[in-house]
Amino acid sequence: MNRDLQSLRRDYQFDDLTEEKAGTDPLALFDAWLEQAIETCPDDPTGMLISTVDQDNKPHCRTVLLKQREASSFTFFTNYDSDKGQDIAHNPNVSLTFFWAPLSRQVRIEGVATKVDRSVSEAYFATRPKGSQIAASISRQSQVISSREVLSDEFAALEQQYQDKDVPCPENWGGYAVKATSIEFWQGRPSRLHDRIVFNLDDNGNWVAVRKAP
Repeated sequence: MNRDLQSLRRDYQFDDLTEEKAGTDPLALFDAWLEQAIETCPDDPTGMLISTVDQDNKPHCRTVLLKQREASSFTFFTNYDSDKGQDIAHNPNVSLTFFWAPLSRQVRIEGVATKVDRSVSEAYFATRPKGSQIAASISRQSQVISSREVLSDEFAALEQQYQDKDVPCPENWGGYAVKATSIEFWQGRPSRLHDRIVFNLDDNGNWVAVRKAP
Protein backbone atom coordinates (compact mmCIF):
# COMPACT_ATOMS: atom_id res chain seq x y z
CA MET A 1 0.00 0.00 0.00
CA ASN A 2 1.64 3.20 -1.23
CA ARG A 3 -1.22 5.52 -0.32
CA ASP A 4 -0.69 8.04 2.45
CA LEU A 5 -3.54 6.90 4.68
CA GLN A 6 -2.77 9.46 7.36
CA SER A 7 -3.73 12.30 5.03
CA LEU A 8 -7.17 10.87 4.23
CA ARG A 9 -9.74 12.77 6.28
CA ARG A 10 -12.85 14.90 5.98
CA ASP A 11 -14.47 17.47 8.20
CA TYR A 12 -18.03 16.62 9.20
CA GLN A 13 -20.47 19.43 8.46
CA PHE A 14 -23.92 17.87 8.33
CA ASP A 15 -25.71 18.61 11.61
CA ASP A 16 -25.44 18.64 15.39
CA LEU A 17 -27.14 16.65 18.13
CA THR A 18 -28.32 18.56 21.17
CA GLU A 19 -30.13 17.13 24.17
CA GLU A 20 -33.25 18.91 22.95
CA LYS A 21 -33.02 17.22 19.55
CA ALA A 22 -32.29 13.85 21.13
CA GLY A 23 -35.38 13.99 23.35
CA THR A 24 -36.11 11.35 25.96
CA ASP A 25 -36.98 8.34 23.77
CA PRO A 26 -33.97 6.80 21.99
CA LEU A 27 -36.16 4.43 19.99
CA ALA A 28 -38.12 7.33 18.52
CA LEU A 29 -34.85 9.08 17.70
CA PHE A 30 -33.51 5.94 16.05
CA ASP A 31 -36.65 5.58 13.94
CA ALA A 32 -36.33 9.20 12.81
CA TRP A 33 -32.66 8.76 11.92
CA LEU A 34 -33.37 5.49 10.10
CA GLU A 35 -36.15 7.10 8.09
CA GLN A 36 -33.82 9.89 7.05
CA ALA A 37 -31.11 7.35 6.19
CA ILE A 38 -33.54 5.42 3.98
CA GLU A 39 -34.35 8.63 2.13
CA THR A 40 -30.75 9.84 1.91
CA CYS A 41 -28.45 6.80 1.73
CA PRO A 42 -29.11 4.73 -1.42
CA ASP A 43 -26.89 1.78 -0.49
CA ASP A 44 -28.20 -0.53 2.23
CA PRO A 45 -29.41 2.00 4.83
CA THR A 46 -30.62 -0.94 6.95
CA GLY A 47 -27.21 -2.61 6.90
CA MET A 48 -25.79 -3.07 10.38
CA LEU A 49 -22.69 -4.66 11.82
CA ILE A 50 -23.35 -7.29 14.46
CA SER A 51 -20.53 -8.07 16.84
CA THR A 52 -20.47 -11.33 18.81
CA VAL A 53 -18.02 -13.20 21.01
CA ASP A 54 -17.16 -16.88 20.56
CA GLN A 55 -16.38 -19.52 23.17
CA ASP A 56 -12.72 -18.44 23.22
CA ASN A 57 -13.80 -14.84 23.95
CA LYS A 58 -12.67 -13.73 20.49
CA PRO A 59 -14.84 -11.02 18.93
CA HIS A 60 -16.34 -11.38 15.46
CA CYS A 61 -18.10 -8.78 13.35
CA ARG A 62 -20.12 -9.02 10.14
CA THR A 63 -22.90 -7.18 8.29
CA VAL A 64 -26.57 -8.19 8.39
CA LEU A 65 -29.77 -6.34 7.48
CA LEU A 66 -32.29 -4.93 9.92
CA LYS A 67 -35.66 -6.40 8.94
CA GLN A 68 -37.96 -5.45 11.84
CA ARG A 69 -37.90 -2.67 14.42
CA GLU A 70 -40.57 -3.18 17.08
CA ALA A 71 -40.83 -2.13 20.73
CA SER A 72 -37.21 -2.01 21.93
CA SER A 73 -36.00 -4.79 19.64
CA PHE A 74 -34.00 -4.90 16.41
CA THR A 75 -34.55 -8.05 14.34
CA PHE A 76 -32.43 -9.74 11.67
CA PHE A 77 -32.63 -13.19 10.08
CA THR A 78 -29.90 -15.76 9.53
CA ASN A 79 -28.89 -19.42 9.69
CA TYR A 80 -28.95 -20.53 13.32
CA ASP A 81 -26.05 -22.94 12.66
CA SER A 82 -23.80 -20.14 11.34
CA ASP A 83 -20.82 -18.78 13.23
CA LYS A 84 -22.90 -15.90 14.53
CA GLY A 85 -25.63 -18.30 15.62
CA GLN A 86 -23.10 -20.41 17.51
CA ASP A 87 -21.65 -17.30 19.14
CA ILE A 88 -25.10 -16.11 20.24
CA ALA A 89 -25.91 -19.54 21.66
CA HIS A 90 -22.75 -19.25 23.76
CA ASN A 91 -23.16 -15.57 24.66
CA PRO A 92 -26.36 -13.70 23.69
CA ASN A 93 -24.88 -10.27 24.47
CA VAL A 94 -24.29 -8.55 21.13
CA SER A 95 -23.59 -5.14 19.67
CA LEU A 96 -25.14 -3.59 16.54
CA THR A 97 -23.61 -0.69 14.62
CA PHE A 98 -25.19 1.48 11.94
CA PHE A 99 -23.06 3.99 10.01
CA TRP A 100 -24.66 6.41 7.58
CA ALA A 101 -21.76 8.25 5.97
CA PRO A 102 -23.79 10.81 3.95
CA LEU A 103 -25.41 11.94 7.21
CA SER A 104 -22.21 11.72 9.29
CA ARG A 105 -24.11 9.54 11.76
CA GLN A 106 -23.48 6.37 13.67
CA VAL A 107 -25.68 4.43 16.08
CA ARG A 108 -24.32 1.75 18.40
CA ILE A 109 -26.76 -0.59 20.13
CA GLU A 110 -25.95 -3.09 22.87
CA GLY A 111 -28.41 -5.73 23.95
CA VAL A 112 -29.38 -9.37 24.27
CA ALA A 113 -30.29 -11.50 21.24
CA THR A 114 -33.04 -14.11 21.44
CA LYS A 115 -34.70 -16.20 18.73
CA VAL A 116 -38.03 -14.87 17.50
CA ASP A 117 -41.14 -17.06 17.42
CA ARG A 118 -41.11 -19.64 14.65
CA SER A 119 -44.24 -18.08 13.15
CA VAL A 120 -42.38 -14.76 12.73
CA SER A 121 -39.51 -16.44 10.90
CA GLU A 122 -41.86 -18.37 8.62
CA ALA A 123 -43.91 -15.26 7.83
CA TYR A 124 -40.81 -13.29 6.84
CA PHE A 125 -39.32 -16.21 4.90
CA ALA A 126 -42.49 -16.37 2.80
CA THR A 127 -41.93 -12.76 1.64
CA ARG A 128 -38.40 -13.41 0.36
CA PRO A 129 -37.66 -13.90 -3.35
CA LYS A 130 -37.67 -17.57 -4.32
CA GLY A 131 -33.99 -17.49 -5.15
CA SER A 132 -33.19 -16.24 -1.66
CA GLN A 133 -35.39 -18.93 -0.16
CA ILE A 134 -33.56 -21.64 -2.09
CA ALA A 135 -30.17 -20.20 -1.18
CA ALA A 136 -31.11 -20.25 2.51
CA SER A 137 -32.24 -23.86 2.16
CA ILE A 138 -29.00 -25.15 0.64
CA SER A 139 -26.45 -23.00 2.44
CA ARG A 140 -24.63 -24.66 5.30
CA GLN A 141 -23.58 -21.20 6.37
CA SER A 142 -20.03 -20.78 7.73
CA GLN A 143 -19.06 -24.39 6.91
CA VAL A 144 -16.13 -25.12 4.60
CA ILE A 145 -17.17 -26.26 1.11
CA SER A 146 -15.01 -27.68 -1.67
CA SER A 147 -16.12 -25.33 -4.45
CA ARG A 148 -18.71 -22.85 -5.67
CA GLU A 149 -20.07 -25.56 -7.97
CA VAL A 150 -21.31 -27.49 -4.94
CA LEU A 151 -23.72 -24.66 -4.16
CA SER A 152 -24.60 -24.08 -7.82
CA ASP A 153 -25.53 -27.75 -8.35
CA GLU A 154 -27.61 -27.92 -5.17
CA PHE A 155 -29.33 -24.65 -6.05
CA ALA A 156 -30.26 -25.95 -9.52
CA ALA A 157 -31.63 -29.19 -8.08
CA LEU A 158 -33.76 -27.44 -5.48
CA GLU A 159 -34.91 -24.85 -8.02
CA GLN A 160 -36.24 -27.69 -10.14
CA GLN A 161 -37.81 -29.44 -7.14
CA TYR A 162 -39.73 -26.34 -6.07
CA GLN A 163 -40.45 -24.97 -9.54
CA ASP A 164 -44.19 -25.00 -8.93
CA LYS A 165 -44.24 -25.25 -5.14
CA ASP A 166 -43.56 -23.04 -2.16
CA VAL A 167 -40.16 -23.39 -0.52
CA PRO A 168 -40.53 -24.31 3.17
CA CYS A 169 -38.65 -22.31 5.77
CA PRO A 170 -35.65 -24.36 6.95
CA GLU A 171 -35.76 -25.43 10.57
CA ASN A 172 -32.31 -23.95 11.22
CA TRP A 173 -33.14 -20.55 9.71
CA GLY A 174 -34.89 -17.69 11.46
CA GLY A 175 -34.74 -14.40 13.25
CA TYR A 176 -33.01 -12.95 16.26
CA ALA A 177 -34.49 -10.00 18.12
CA VAL A 178 -31.91 -7.85 19.91
CA LYS A 179 -33.51 -6.15 22.90
CA ALA A 180 -31.60 -2.93 23.44
CA THR A 181 -30.14 -1.98 26.81
CA SER A 182 -27.90 0.82 25.54
CA ILE A 183 -28.14 3.05 22.44
CA GLU A 184 -25.47 5.57 21.50
CA PHE A 185 -26.06 8.28 18.90
CA TRP A 186 -22.99 9.82 17.26
CA GLN A 187 -23.25 12.91 15.10
CA GLY A 188 -20.11 14.02 13.28
CA ARG A 189 -19.27 17.70 13.70
CA PRO A 190 -16.49 20.05 12.49
CA SER A 191 -13.00 19.84 14.02
CA ARG A 192 -13.80 16.42 15.49
CA LEU A 193 -16.00 17.97 18.17
CA HIS A 194 -18.57 15.26 17.59
CA ASP A 195 -21.79 14.84 19.55
CA ARG A 196 -22.24 11.56 21.47
CA ILE A 197 -25.41 10.99 23.46
CA VAL A 198 -25.90 7.62 25.11
CA PHE A 199 -29.19 6.24 26.45
CA ASN A 200 -28.87 3.45 29.03
CA LEU A 201 -31.76 1.39 30.38
CA ASP A 202 -31.87 1.55 34.19
CA ASP A 203 -33.16 -1.09 36.61
CA ASN A 204 -36.66 0.41 36.47
CA GLY A 205 -36.87 0.15 32.69
CA ASN A 206 -36.34 3.88 32.10
CA TRP A 207 -33.94 5.37 29.58
CA VAL A 208 -31.31 7.66 31.10
CA ALA A 209 -29.29 9.89 28.77
CA VAL A 210 -25.71 11.08 29.22
CA ARG A 211 -23.36 13.00 26.94
CA LYS A 212 -19.90 11.58 26.28
CA ALA A 213 -16.82 13.39 25.03
CA PRO A 214 -15.94 12.55 21.44
